[in-house]
Amino acid sequence: MSDALFPSALNKPPGYNDPNSPAGFKPLPPKPVLPPSFRPKKKKGRVCCCCFCISFSILIALIIIFAAVFYFSVNPKLPRFHVQSFQIPRFNVTETPDGTYLDATTMTEMEVRNPNGKMTYYYGDTAVDISVGEDEDETEVGTAKVPKFTSRKQYTTSLKVETKASNKQVDNTLANRLLSGYKSKSLAVNVAARTKVGVGVAGLKTGMLGITVKCKGITMKQLDGDDMPNCLIHTLRWIKVR
Repeated sequence: MSDALFPSALNKPPGYNDPNSPAGFKPLPPKPVLPPSFRPKKKKGRVCCCCFCISFSILIALIIIFAAVFYFSVNPKLPRFHVQSFQIPRFNVTETPDGTYLDATTMTEMEVRNPNGKMTYYYGDTAVDISVGEDEDETEVGTAKVPKFTSRKQYTTSLKVETKASNKQVDNTLANRLLSGYKSKSLAVNVAARTKVGVGVAGLKTGMLGITVKCKGITMKQLDGDDMPNCLIHTLRWIKVR
């Protein structure tokens, strides 16, 4: 009979173990193929991204609305700083074989005004530097400390600062220019105050922000004539406001 009439291999019944296979080896059953309706669907990140964008937009809108309501209800104004008076009770230039020396005593009165009707300003300890002269002639004549203070609503605070410079060696030509300006009352006065300020509104108090107040190039003649130019307020190193 022809071999084609008989199959070369018969299908193995279920549970059949091939005696020629290694001992204990059992082939893994084939992985069942699930229909598409039973396959798990992958979550897409677009839904989360859209939810985040919507929440962030709502938050920004609420912050803008709150800031607008606060601004129009409180109408905040920046504090005003002025040099009210400046006196030099002592200004001596001494020439010796070892060099030229300056002895100076200054008395400065600064005016800090709060123009707000609903805001209070809180100031930390303040360091005040005093110098005389302009540009390359500017010469320091001392530093003083002012303790912390509070500037209440629509209130003006007066700060008195006294500095001394003893045996400060200076260039002889510069010393003579400063002395000439002192005698003619054309000597420029420079005041720089470094402090921290916080704001109080409706019982709430903010944190302290560092500021520097600079009043430069004010002459003694201006102050004698009751001229009090506004000082510049510097904050965050690059913001300047009057």
